[in-house]
Amino acid sequence: METENKIWEGTPSQWINFTFYLASSVLVVAFGLGLILALWKYLDTKLNKLKITDQRIIEQRGILSITTNQLELYRVKDIKLEQPLLLRIFGLSNIVLITSDSTDPFYTLRGVEGGADLTEKIRLAIDQRRDHKGVKELDFY
Repeated sequence: METENKIWEGTPSQWINFTFYLASSVLVVAFGLGLILALWKYLDTKLNKLKITDQRIIEQRGILSITTNQLELYRVKDIKLEQPLLLRIFGLSNIVLITSDSTDPFYTLRGVEGGADLTEKIRLAIDQRRDHKGVKELDFY
């Protein structure tokens, strides 16, 4: 059995929820409901665990029920680094992976630190994994 090496592990930053928290604060004043919504969103982000290895990306998320999703790196066709202004201010990025996976054709790693470095590490791992598996990409239009 092949050993997997961890490239990165963590959770998305809470800064991705800034506008939601801002809107919730209005609801706190008006109805008191905003605090419950903000707490739920906080937990949803905090309990979204990501692990990137040299073979796959494993995402575990959920508050009451947990769903685990795995994306094999050899299925990634392209990588896009997004740095919206609010995230860039705090040194965060979104990494969008365009894949051949039928369940996640556009897989996004949201609110991660060091996005440029992580993108390069993922790109190298994808190339190595494709070489190891002997995978070649063919697109039909």
